[in-house]
Amino acid sequence: MNKSDLVEAIAKSAGISKSAAARTLDAILESIKKSLKKGNPVSLVGFGTFSVGKRAARAGRNPRTGATIKIKAAKVPKFRAGNKLKVAVSGTDDPGPSITRR
Repeated sequence: MNKSDLVEAIAKSAGISKSAAARTLDAILESIKKSLKKGNPVSLVGFGTFSVGKRAARAGRNPRTGATIKIKAAKVPKFRAGNKLKVAVSGTDDPGPSITRR
C-alpha cells in the first residue's frame, strides 16, 4: 500500500473527501516528525511507539575501493509495534514473547 492507497482507504473509512484525508494524513506525519526531531517518542496505544535511537560512530568500508571510511554518529527513527498490531498481523491471540527492558 502506498500513500495514495492509504489516503483512499482513510477517506472511505471515515466518510470524508480524499483531499481532507490527505491533509489529515500529512498533518499526522508532520506531527510525528516534529516530535521525533525534538527527541520525544510518539506512543499510539495498541499500534506502537515511534522513537529516536542513537547510532554510534563507526568504521566502514567503501565497497568499490575497499578503503576504510569513518561513518558519523547519527540519530535514527525507530518503531516498536504494540501488542494489538502484533496480534492483528500474526492472526493469533498470542503476540509472542514480550521483552521487558529495564
